[in-house]
Amino acid sequence: MARMTVLEALNAAMAHALETDPSVILMGEDVGTAGGIFRTTEGLQNRFGVERVIDTPLDEKGIAAHAFGLALNGMRPIAEIQFSGFIHDCIEQVMFCAAKCRWSTGGEYTAPMTIRAPSFGGIKGGTWHSHSPESYFGHGGGIKIVAPSTPQDAYGMLLAAIRDPDPVLVLEPVPLYRALRDEVAVNGESIPIGPAEVVRSGSNLTVVVYGPLRHKAVKIADELAAEGYGEVEVIDLKTILPFDIDTIITSVQKTGRLVIIHEAPQTLGFGAEIAATVQYKALEYLEAPIDRVCAPDVSHSYRVGDDFYIPNETRMRAGMIKTLEHSF
Repeated sequence: MARMTVLEALNAAMAHALETDPSVILMGEDVGTAGGIFRTTEGLQNRFGVERVIDTPLDEKGIAAHAFGLALNGMRPIAEIQFSGFIHDCIEQVMFCAAKCRWSTGGEYTAPMTIRAPSFGGIKGGTWHSHSPESYFGHGGGIKIVAPSTPQDAYGMLLAAIRDPDPVLVLEPVPLYRALRDEVAVNGESIPIGPAEVVRSGSNLTVVVYGPLRHKAVKIADELAAEGYGEVEVIDLKTILPFDIDTIITSVQKTGRLVIIHEAPQTLGFGAEIAATVQYKALEYLEAPIDRVCAPDVSHSYRVGDDFYIPNETRMRAGMIKTLEHSF
């Protein structure tokens, strides 16, 4: 065990993959000499060489295209998109090419590539550096999407993504890179893609969340319990696609109430898919309307507006109390 930040855990996972699998390469803007804009890849080029850790031009589409070509030819590329706000430039290569590869070739070819995308707000990054792009990539199939929010999950889920036979988009929690430190089992073991985690048990309300807001949700749940509102069960989705509907349904059958929280705008946000699936599979258990606490349907605000655009503790708390107190 080693005490690590999220950033250090990601670095350790990439180092392990590069060391143990010669087909793994790392590529992206400034990932080599500079060690990445956040220093997530610091020291890896010195350790593994310029042919394994490759500085690329400022060209997201080119990064994704080269990663796809390498994946088709037996490599396992890790492609870093410096900010997920710029990932839209490579959506054709990821979704039309890599994600469709297995289907369009009848399983003859796969594209085992990992796309690392520093994501979410909270660092005063403004419009271009504070994105939650999961819904863009969740529509079409052929790709998995994960959003780790602890150092251990960052380590284990990145390893799982690298080893997966198909494309995996890893939404990395930028505001937690250095802010969160915990024990990590640096043992080369991956954490399976798919299962959600019940991070706080409760019987009165289910909260489904992913990304950095997980930690605020648990804090608010503890406060509500101490104030006598009831026990809130908090589920960290961890894998957005394919999401763990069974864990959510089991919880809703117990609590009868559901609040979904995410940083992306509400309309067509991934919470809508969760809500639709829950009402289809567990409508008879619901004792209140499903609520969503999300960002407004506008572009991410300028940097001074982070605390108002992202669901803050006041809005999250209000959503939970409203659903707890609802009576038909």
